[in-house]
Amino acid sequence: MSLTDARQRTAPLPASSRLIPLLALACAVAVGNVYFPQAVAPLAAAGLGVSPGAAAGVVTATQFGYAAGIFLLVPLGDRFPPRPLLVTLLTLTGLGLCAAAAAPALPALLGASVLVGAATVIAPLAGPLAAGLVPEERRGVAGGTLLSGAIAGMLLSRTAGGALGERLGWRAPYVLAALLTLAVALLLSRTLPRSAPPSRQGYPRLLAEPLRLLRTEPVLRRSCLYQATVFAGFSAAWTGIALLLTGPVYGLDAAAVGLLALVNAGTMLVTRYAGRQVDRRGPDGVNLVCFLVVMVSAGVLALGSTAGASGLVALVAGTLLLDVGMQSGMVANQVRIYGLGADVRSRLNTAYMTCAYLGGGAGTWLGTRAYGHFGWTGVCALVALLASAGLLRHLGMRPGVPA
Repeated sequence: MSLTDARQRTAPLPASSRLIPLLALACAVAVGNVYFPQAVAPLAAAGLGVSPGAAAGVVTATQFGYAAGIFLLVPLGDRFPPRPLLVTLLTLTGLGLCAAAAAPALPALLGASVLVGAATVIAPLAGPLAAGLVPEERRGVAGGTLLSGAIAGMLLSRTAGGALGERLGWRAPYVLAALLTLAVALLLSRTLPRSAPPSRQGYPRLLAEPLRLLRTEPVLRRSCLYQATVFAGFSAAWTGIALLLTGPVYGLDAAAVGLLALVNAGTMLVTRYAGRQVDRRGPDGVNLVCFLVVMVSAGVLALGSTAGASGLVALVAGTLLLDVGMQSGMVANQVRIYGLGADVRSRLNTAYMTCAYLGGGAGTWLGTRAYGHFGWTGVCALVALLASAGLLRHLGMRPGVPA
């Protein structure tokens, strides 16, 4: 029987006014661990004596590790209380970052990156937790707040990673990330409330449940496809931007990638507005606007292929549009899937986020190769193509049919 037809509701956890912002902080630090390597990879290439393309594998390894962690570990959010689970994962992430900082060669760094990506899955666990802390009509705003934290970590980590790496070497950002992660683990261990998990199912059944949900829930499949296509384009664009800015066209250093990300930090304010629009108008209308915004961003980004002030302005404007489209779509998709059942939110989010980050990892891989074969224009064309695929699926929906 579909979850849409029969839902079991669990009682929400008692909320405190500070818990949602605290979870947003945890999301910022955890998500930052996935994205600061994009700014640090060119420095690691020089430090380890490998090509920039080979060092970009660190980004891919982290993202695929994140996808694996979502699939293997996030279902445990329905099985174990959130406090010990989140604290344990953050501690493992901190240890993985320490290992990455000490890596003597690229293979060791790649292995540590997979571990960091797999363990730093705090945001996919925080989303279902926050959805149970607030009334249904406030889930869009709560999701927007968490996403604001995640986006802040995504963007500011690039800035801090690039600047710190330029001054102190590529290992320094990993050390700082480890300290921040362990500090957040300590904070959550003291502030998260005690609660009972909603499920007593064994791990094998929890692991199989996201696949069953993907098979039986057309709304979930659609949301997964939407985010996978947009996030693939987002990852391809930012991977290509690092290569473009530090390559012969612009000849800038890794800090420039971080500064571009810092300019985009203002877009995290959009997520709360997007959440309010989802609460008022529903997620489908927001998704439509997001696809169109991403397609427009690809055209604007293509103008950044020429060096100089005009090219930089195009990159700033294009990444602003791209970030707004991706973030707003994420809010809409998660609100849609969280409505399918309170007692399986972690498993719903597992299926959704696994698909999203598989798309992101594929986008990074495709973006690196598109840049190598066709240059920056090829990356922008890839972004437009991916968004078009999602838009065509969205326009092909029949009224009243959830698929």
